[in-house]
Amino acid sequence: MNVVDPIRNKEYINGVKRILRESGSRNLLLFLMGINTGLRVSDLLRLRVRDVKNKETVQIREKKTRKTKKFPIPREIRVFISEYVERKPLCRYLFKSRKSNRPISRIQAYRIIREACDALGIDHTGTHSLRKTFGYHFYKQTKDIALLQKILNHSSQDITLRYIGVTQEIIDDNLRMFSL
Repeated sequence: MNVVDPIRNKEYINGVKRILRESGSRNLLLFLMGINTGLRVSDLLRLRVRDVKNKETVQIREKKTRKTKKFPIPREIRVFISEYVERKPLCRYLFKSRKSNRPISRIQAYRIIREACDALGIDHTGTHSLRKTFGYHFYKQTKDIALLQKILNHSSQDITLRYIGVTQEIIDDNLRMFSL
């Protein structure tokens, strides 16, 4: 299994958004939901129109943990979702395959993310980069590792810091500033 990284650079995030906007609103929404909710791709792909249409919060049962998770949808994404689902049936998958009535596969989601990242020269990415990107930027913005640990459902803060890739970054930054 290859280890993937978060997308740390906001310019790269904006570049991925631009590329995915050109490839279709479904692909852009997949990226936006992933980086703004911290959901695993397995949970994103199971979402249906009825789960998000006209809603400020979403409640799901996580596939991996079987735990109930409730989360707000950021306002900007609600506007995008509103336009995206306007005439879609409530039972339809949010990320429906173009070939069937099923959601896109994990492999197809991986291809969507990788192709956009590869076009920008972003290495070590995959679908799990979406969740890690959420975690990385949430931590950078709030510095609240305890809350992030709870959101990501990790058993320790050390696991969360390693997961989002800031452990070495914090060490390096502090060592650069250290002097006797």
